[in-house]
Amino acid sequence: MKGRSVLLGIGSGIAAGYALIRTVEALIEWRKPSPPLAKDAMAYARIRRSLEVADTARATFGFLAFAYGPLSQALDSATRATPVWLRPGLFFAPLSLVGALADLPASFVQGYTLERRFGLSNQSRRAWLEEYAKSALLGAGLTAFLGILLGVAVRHAPRRWPWIAGAGTLPLFVAANVIVPLYVLPLFNKFEPVVGSLEARLRALAARFGVGDAAILRMDMSRQTRKANAFVTGIGRTHRIVVGDTLIASFPENETEFVVAHELGHYVNKDTWRMIALGEVLAVTLFLIANRAASREERAALRKQPLMLVRIYAVMLVATQVLRPLLFAFSRSREWAADRFAIAATNDALAGASAFRRLRDQNLADEDPPYWYELFFSSHPSLRARIAALERSP
Repeated sequence: MKGRSVLLGIGSGIAAGYALIRTVEALIEWRKPSPPLAKDAMAYARIRRSLEVADTARATFGFLAFAYGPLSQALDSATRATPVWLRPGLFFAPLSLVGALADLPASFVQGYTLERRFGLSNQSRRAWLEEYAKSALLGAGLTAFLGILLGVAVRHAPRRWPWIAGAGTLPLFVAANVIVPLYVLPLFNKFEPVVGSLEARLRALAARFGVGDAAILRMDMSRQTRKANAFVTGIGRTHRIVVGDTLIASFPENETEFVVAHELGHYVNKDTWRMIALGEVLAVTLFLIANRAASREERAALRKQPLMLVRIYAVMLVATQVLRPLLFAFSRSREWAADRFAIAATNDALAGASAFRRLRDQNLADEDPPYWYELFFSSHPSLRARIAALERSP
């Protein structure tokens, strides 16, 4: 018990200290924005790495301190006068909103100030704050909904709940991949079909692999950033390849075709379904770990949720950090596979190497991050390794 108190104190101190530092920094930036910095990719990457590592540690230790501290118990007590099925939602919704408010200074420093100072942001402060508020409200609603579902499983099957929750996770993953492209992403950006000679070129590329009817969309990424990007989202009829307008405007068509061929590789290789399957395995594993890690007293108190639900999530959060290397290694393997697909599809590896160099320069990307960072934080292989592989390709 004494050891737990010490750990709670350390976690609370880390979270409070980090929040205080970022709050002071955010207030200074709000009152008097810092001057722009030179577009130095190494400096930008170094700052981003340090912020990401610090924020991950703060989020993990801070949530543990909350889950096992007096604030979670007070919030749990405040919900006990409400219907039992509704308690998790009434617990997690305000928790999510308060968490978003507490994270606002750090997010402002990392997501807005840093991007602005390095000349990568196109947003005003107001536009950034509006998008942050949208994300916070969506997150609160989703968290409350998932909390209610998990609460039903825990309440009605305190011993078998990990398997029941795991079975319910799969349709949620599938539903999310349908809902997000159709209803969530359009809240932040406009999506229009790619047109002109580029559309004909990309459509012909997709048709060669039996997906000529795939949605190939242009996203107004420039409303937020000067960075270029493309990605695949959705499943079935909502499956679409999205290309940022910043990429279309800055890249010649052969390089854009290679980038789209890479994304088409994810589509053809059914990587979305692979990620759903991985997410399902991970969810069941985390549920089992959380249930196993609960003490006898905590298992007996499972019906006294939502306090126990937040502790279940705290254990899952720690387990996820431990599993990071495996998860990111899988993601990087799929990126390598998509690169190989793009080489075969376009027969133009040099265009791919040129496109990646252009992405590196336009995005101030970290070309060769440290090994430890790639292991724990990188979903993509290093650009240096990918460019080298493309240059070696026959």
